[in-house]
Amino acid sequence: MIDLECQDIKFLPGVGPQRAKLLGDELQIRTLHDLLYTFPYKHIDRTRLYYIHELTADMPYVQIRGQILSFDTEGEGRKRRLVAHFTDGQGVVDLIWFNGIKYVLSAYKTRTDYIVFGRPSVFNGRINIAHPDVDKADELRLNTMGLQPYYTTTDKMKRAGLNSRSIEHFTATLFERLDAEIPETLPPYLVSSLNLVSLDEALRHVHYPTSAEDLRKAQFRLKFEELFYIQLNIIKYARERRQKYRGYVFARVGELFHTFYEKNLPFELTGAQKRVIREIRQDMGSGRQMNRLLQGDVGSGKTLVALMSILIALDNGFQACIMAPTEILAEQHYVTFQNLLFGMPVRVELLTGTVKGKRRQAILDGLKDGEVRILVGTHAVLEDTVLFKSLGMVVIDEQHRFGVAQRARLWTKNSNPPHVLVMTATPIPRTLAMTLYGDLDVSVIDELPPGRKPIQTIHQFDNRRESLYRGLRSQLNEGRQ
Repeated sequence: MIDLECQDIKFLPGVGPQRAKLLGDELQIRTLHDLLYTFPYKHIDRTRLYYIHELTADMPYVQIRGQILSFDTEGEGRKRRLVAHFTDGQGVVDLIWFNGIKYVLSAYKTRTDYIVFGRPSVFNGRINIAHPDVDKADELRLNTMGLQPYYTTTDKMKRAGLNSRSIEHFTATLFERLDAEIPETLPPYLVSSLNLVSLDEALRHVHYPTSAEDLRKAQFRLKFEELFYIQLNIIKYARERRQKYRGYVFARVGELFHTFYEKNLPFELTGAQKRVIREIRQDMGSGRQMNRLLQGDVGSGKTLVALMSILIALDNGFQACIMAPTEILAEQHYVTFQNLLFGMPVRVELLTGTVKGKRRQAILDGLKDGEVRILVGTHAVLEDTVLFKSLGMVVIDEQHRFGVAQRARLWTKNSNPPHVLVMTATPIPRTLAMTLYGDLDVSVIDELPPGRKPIQTIHQFDNRRESLYRGLRSQLNEGRQ
């Protein structure tokens, strides 16, 4: 069996050093393995022939059989084009080339049977096909072509004569040279239990399927394998992270938490909030670093859950920090925390880019000596001058607005990484991927507090603008958001 991963692409017949360099520079195809895993971006059915009178401008790709009657050169300079009048005996269509005219005139002859393949369009009331693929009819076996692959190429490749058909030819040559099946990479029990096709069959059919069903099965197998190994790697990473980063053990729920629960809690917690707090409490007492996503709709009470989790950190002698992506959101959290903690001995401070001078220095000093128990802020909390006495918990709101490196900088604010709770009301694909593949544990608040009405989303057209503004003003006048 050829060593696909080590065999240089230049040794494949038809490639050579110059083409190999171009393939490597433009498509990162440097080995036979790279070529094998450079998949077509689409397939076109090459089994059906159309008559010219059937062609319309809204057809995607078609193929017709016939002969070139004559060539005409039209236009001057950049508008110069070559027109070949092509007939199948029942109609005539124009084949048009805007460049490569010299090559076309030398390669294609009149009164010779060709199969033409391309996308029809209309110009000056006539059907034409621009820059079609043209093959001699006796050299093309349509019944064995099935679905023809189309590969991504670049302008630089095309200028050097390397197009999709070239890559198709290289891939076909590679499959012909393989003297054994491509080795399986998944465990046999997975392949059989999930009814997956073999890797060898998948790679052959993703390039050269004989039917749409073959292509679907091949793509499913290859997608499954890619996601399977991504999942294994992230689970491996998550396990290593949990083993490497031992979390602070918050062994008790103390006076601050109980005082808040009994005296300051503005309303009864929902069942979902209680469940999520138990999950967070279990994480923070487990001895491993918490890395949890808190997901819930606007108005579901995520901020209250975050505050009660922070109070557990404070009861165990640590400080906490909540970071928001904008100053407005940070200020909202600050005001909310101040109101909810009214009368409690907890110093909460707000740090944003606009906090300067003595006020900023007082906050920094309070963080270092432990007087500031909760810091609410924006990206400003990431600055090197922001030092904590003992940071035990970090809450990140709208976490998808922060980069991975930004979030990781908060870990360096203490000798041991703090517990991390990230919150979002918008589970964008990257967040879903992180939870699905094991990087984050997930908690969902799927219940609104009593009396809380669901958020309404209203779509209005431009001609209802005044009505929309009146509605907004009435809501704002009632103190709502």
